[in-house]
Amino acid sequence: MSEPSPSPSPKKRRLRLPKLRVKRRTRDKKRRPLSEEVKKLPNLLTLGRIVLIPPVMILLLLDTPAGNFWAMLLFAVAAVTDWLDGYLARKQGLESLLGKLLDPLADKLIVQAVLIICAELGRIPGWFVVLLLSREVAITGLRAIASTEGLQIDVVQSGKMKTALQLVGLVALILHYPYTIDFLVAEAVVDFNVVGVALLSLSMFYSLASAFTYFRGFARAVAQRSE
Repeated sequence: MSEPSPSPSPKKRRLRLPKLRVKRRTRDKKRRPLSEEVKKLPNLLTLGRIVLIPPVMILLLLDTPAGNFWAMLLFAVAAVTDWLDGYLARKQGLESLLGKLLDPLADKLIVQAVLIICAELGRIPGWFVVLLLSREVAITGLRAIASTEGLQIDVVQSGKMKTALQLVGLVALILHYPYTIDFLVAEAVVDFNVVGVALLSLSMFYSLASAFTYFRGFARAVAQRSE
């Protein structure tokens, strides 16, 4: 008589949550040397994004239309490389531990630098920047705690909306000055600082909504594991 197959261990149960997917992290079978990981194109693009931070800050502090324009171009380049390095890493199988560390770090550094400089220049209220940065610190801490529990929290849709609105809002905030735009049917003066603040305010809504979803999903995941 054959013995009954053992029931699966509770630790191997897959956790499925609405609006937030939490999954067991897997370890890389082969850990490449750090010198090799740095030379990968996605990681070089990420490092380039970090290198762009000082020029963007210097140009912003000039507080001139020309300085704002060039700062906006460099920030836009950084935003494009943010998408490009992730695409290349997934498409060419070049994902690495270093990339997973540097990519979100580079994003936060350049966004925080621009927000702080814009607050210093009076383009956005200081309390607004504090609220946005506090959310980022809280989510970073949550991800660190989740990592110690062997869980990986993926980005939710509201988090993606927050990022998109924030990037476009920051581009407008960097331009700052009113410009006359030709919309083909008519010309209109667009105050880019007003547009930037409006988009960042909208991103704040999605920012808080995604933070709530992350914390709720993590709490449910921990509760399911303890059952």
